[in-house]
Amino acid sequence: MATLIDTQVQYNNTYMMSTGEEYMIQEEDWDRDLLLDPAWEKQQRKTFTAWCNSHLRKAGTQIENIEEDFRNGLKLMLLLEVISGERLPKPDKGKMRFHKIANVNKALDFICSKGVKLVSIGAEEIVDGNVKMTLGMIWTIILRFAIQDISVEETSAKEGLLLWCQRKTAPYRNVNVQNFHISWKDGLALCALIHRHRPDLIDYSKLRKDDPIGNLNTAFEVAEKYLDIPKMLDAEDIVNTPKPDEKAIMTYVSCFYHAFAGAEQAETAANRICKVLAVNQENEKLMEEYEKLASELLEWIRRTIPWLENRVAEQTMRAMQQKLEDFRDYRRVHKPPRVQEKCQLEINFNTLQTKLRLSNRPAFMPSEGKMVSDIANAWKGLEQVEKGYEEWLLTEIRRLERLDHLAEKFKQKCALHESWTTGKENLLSQKDYETASLMEIRALMRKHEAFESDLAAHQDRVEQIAAIAQELNELDYHDAASVNTRCQGICDQWDNLGTLTQKRRDSLERVEKLWETIDQLYLEFAKRAAPFNNWMDGAIEDLQDMFISLITAHDQFKATLPEADKERMAVMGIQSEITKIAQTYGIKLVGVNPYTVLSPQDITNKWEAVKALVPLRDQMLQEEVARQQANERLRRSFAAQANIIGPWVQTKMEEIGHVSVDIAGSLEEQMNSLKQYEQNIINYKSNIDKLEGDHQLIQEALVFDNKHTNYTMEHIRVGWEQLLTTIARTINEVENQILTRDAKGISQEQLNEFRASFNHFDRKRNGMMDPDDFRACLISMGYDLGEVEFARIMTLVDANNTGVVTFQAFIDFMTRETAETDTAEQVMASFKILASDKPYITVDELRRELPPEQAEYCISRMTKYIGPNGVPGALDYISFSSALYGESDL
Repeated sequence: MATLIDTQVQYNNTYMMSTGEEYMIQEEDWDRDLLLDPAWEKQQRKTFTAWCNSHLRKAGTQIENIEEDFRNGLKLMLLLEVISGERLPKPDKGKMRFHKIANVNKALDFICSKGVKLVSIGAEEIVDGNVKMTLGMIWTIILRFAIQDISVEETSAKEGLLLWCQRKTAPYRNVNVQNFHISWKDGLALCALIHRHRPDLIDYSKLRKDDPIGNLNTAFEVAEKYLDIPKMLDAEDIVNTPKPDEKAIMTYVSCFYHAFAGAEQAETAANRICKVLAVNQENEKLMEEYEKLASELLEWIRRTIPWLENRVAEQTMRAMQQKLEDFRDYRRVHKPPRVQEKCQLEINFNTLQTKLRLSNRPAFMPSEGKMVSDIANAWKGLEQVEKGYEEWLLTEIRRLERLDHLAEKFKQKCALHESWTTGKENLLSQKDYETASLMEIRALMRKHEAFESDLAAHQDRVEQIAAIAQELNELDYHDAASVNTRCQGICDQWDNLGTLTQKRRDSLERVEKLWETIDQLYLEFAKRAAPFNNWMDGAIEDLQDMFISLITAHDQFKATLPEADKERMAVMGIQSEITKIAQTYGIKLVGVNPYTVLSPQDITNKWEAVKALVPLRDQMLQEEVARQQANERLRRSFAAQANIIGPWVQTKMEEIGHVSVDIAGSLEEQMNSLKQYEQNIINYKSNIDKLEGDHQLIQEALVFDNKHTNYTMEHIRVGWEQLLTTIARTINEVENQILTRDAKGISQEQLNEFRASFNHFDRKRNGMMDPDDFRACLISMGYDLGEVEFARIMTLVDANNTGVVTFQAFIDFMTRETAETDTAEQVMASFKILASDKPYITVDELRRELPPEQAEYCISRMTKYIGPNGVPGALDYISFSSALYGESDL
């Protein structure tokens, strides 16, 4: 008896050892006493027998008595073949003892070949039916093939299985798994394991801690019926034993681990796939948004350019000024939102490319014609047309202003001339000289001479009318046809008047010898009154001309008034002399001066009109001076602001060029600084708006030059738009750096080191390195670069061949190799798990294993499987996995 006890103790202490790892160590000395308890042997015998049969039934057999049925070694070898999947040496067929020993030794040798060191277990004890040795051998097999590979967080097999149980049962009330014996006595731990994985099989809320038998039997029955785990324990044995055998419990619990491991593996695979698909769906949404925004922006540019290219001038000043106002609305109301859209489009594009790069996806290539460069080119074309359009508008307004002035002047001169020529043709066509007396003939002759003088005086006005008409034609006046018609009529009439005048003179000269006396004073009055009257007509015309605005010319005109007044007095003196002679010699003056239609009263009235117009002209010129002074104030006001805003915008542009390089601290601190910087810029917008208001006043006043500043409103607008775009891009670059840092696990210290290296080799301090500086930077960081390798790296950091390396590209390169992203191979392996190792997956499997949205996403994009052993509706997950990452089929 003492020998048996010693053997049992030695067996328990040296039960089994793997290469360098002890599977189980006795925890307390009282385990030795427990070996004497029949309950211990009963539990192990039942559990190990059920465990062996769960594998042997796969070969169509089973055992009834564990120490008897393994004695010949045949079923022992079969068991090892089933659980290992390997072939053992051919067993001996004989029934002699040495045949049985040989077969058992083949089994034991196979166990040892798997790295298990057997201590105190020999073939003879197994052949002799030693129950303790047989149970120890089976426990060794269970440990090696059912428990050894269980590892959670690099723990040992026993600890790994215990940790797995603890994690799975942690959320359940009344369950506290601390070991593999008494923690399982109430059955709640087993029920919690089942409910955690298959809540449809057990209603855990109805279980009671004070019903251990019921709980255990529920777990045993459900496991056997639904999980294909045979009943290996008796509820009564476990409950009635102070400390259930932990080998039996571990064996039974390991079956749950293996039963649920596949489901957990599938769940992990499904989670990985969902994560990848979610990234892909989000990226596709961003791509669609980019395409939509790019299309809308390009369509707006396409619609706007023809409007700006339409250079058909309006015929009136009012219509052209409306065009200018429409253009102002376009610049202030319609274009600014599009500037923001363009900037946002570039930001979205950069963010999308960063996300694709971080998720190991291929770069996004927009549809043909919708690249960022295409939009930039279209925008550049828009601005070129826009600049030309504004210049054209201003030129046309100046032209129309000149045309309106000329047209009004043309009408005034034509009206004066036509008023003068009224009835002249009829007068010249009269043949009154045929019945006139000598005195009357002489009077007619003198009258005709006066008319010729008057006619010559009007020659200059006719030439002016023709010259104005010619200029109106050259400036493409809209009503040039009527101008030409009127001018031609005047010219034709003028030629006819000349012809009639000459004919009448010829007729009068033929009878001139009949005229002997003439009143010289009347003749002198007529000769001097006509030019003076014509001069007064011209003076009145000039004084009424609102477009003659030279003060000097007006002053010169006023200086001639005394001389003109002398001429008036001389003319009026002739009339006084005539009156005096008539009175002296008693001559009764009847009618008017026969030599002219002008009367002294006419001269007096016109002279009074000239004198009255002079102060009116003075007032008009003063108003013009005031207008010019107001325009000058507008110029100076605009220039004062523009000369501040222009350099401010330029300075801010330069500061932004350095800010991303010079700002220290974390990326979040940089972001906050840039946001504050951006807010300061936005707060400055009120200055731009005020300048726009002054610019509108200048344009409404038709002021087109400003010698006080080199900045135009166009310069300020373009600079402001570039400033907003640049600060937004700089903020986006920091955002992308944050994305890169968080996605690739870069510390702030690493980023600071990258920034310090970059800044050192950024010679121009503009946030970019040229290739030579970039090479020097890499060499300083320990890279051994040949020409071929450096050329390869440059294709990564400067894909568009711009000739410079930005900080973002530098960061991407430095972190690319360390990125931990899902790969096509990982996604493919996950699908393989869901497909149960098949090279294809079915629609039902996708819908069973994945959430509805992700399942339908895969179904809509997977192609039909065309490989061997396919089934109807089979889908090719291998090509799909490769396509997610832009790779060819692996």
